[in-house]
Amino acid sequence: MFSPLIEELIGALRCLPGVGPKSAQRMAMYLLEKDRDAAGQLARALEQSIERVGRCSQCRTLTEQEICALCGNTRRDEKSLCVVETPADVLAIEQAGNYHGRYFVLHGHLSPIDGIGPGDLGMDLLERRLSSEPLQELIVATNPTVEGEATAQFIAERARAHGIVVSRIAHGVPIGGELEYIDGGTLAHAFNSRTAFFSGGRES
Repeated sequence: MFSPLIEELIGALRCLPGVGPKSAQRMAMYLLEKDRDAAGQLARALEQSIERVGRCSQCRTLTEQEICALCGNTRRDEKSLCVVETPADVLAIEQAGNYHGRYFVLHGHLSPIDGIGPGDLGMDLLERRLSSEPLQELIVATNPTVEGEATAQFIAERARAHGIVVSRIAHGVPIGGELEYIDGGTLAHAFNSRTAFFSGGRES
């Protein structure tokens, strides 16, 4: 239907998450018909990013520097380390604005079925950080999936072996959510992770 180059472009766009054949076709047609300048800018940005962006040597997030801006910020709390699955998780937590410690990015989770073990998640580097940094708390912020929970348990055991307090972020009912629309698994997790409620603002 299309020429080989256009078919190749459509196929390449389908690698993006959530982009099916029709969406990829619309994107390709828009870039070629409506905005070739933007298409060229996109191509250049992708090429430069592929060539220059790697992983921070300390936290493993994506950056074009040896050490990312967060790890290089001396005002971050060096006693707290948050472990997440992806660089996007770091961005989400930073946008929330209430965490000021340091990070470690796994780039995935343990999954024996897929052949993903501790070595694929940088556990050797994490182990070095646990033993060499003045950490007092390790916050495990992996996703609430079976693999995420198994990964959290694996990391927690190693942190506790170094005498570090381990906490797990809570998962449950979202702010503004209505209970009748919450799925059973999420609601059960919310009940299991419930905490004391103090109306006076201070525990007696």
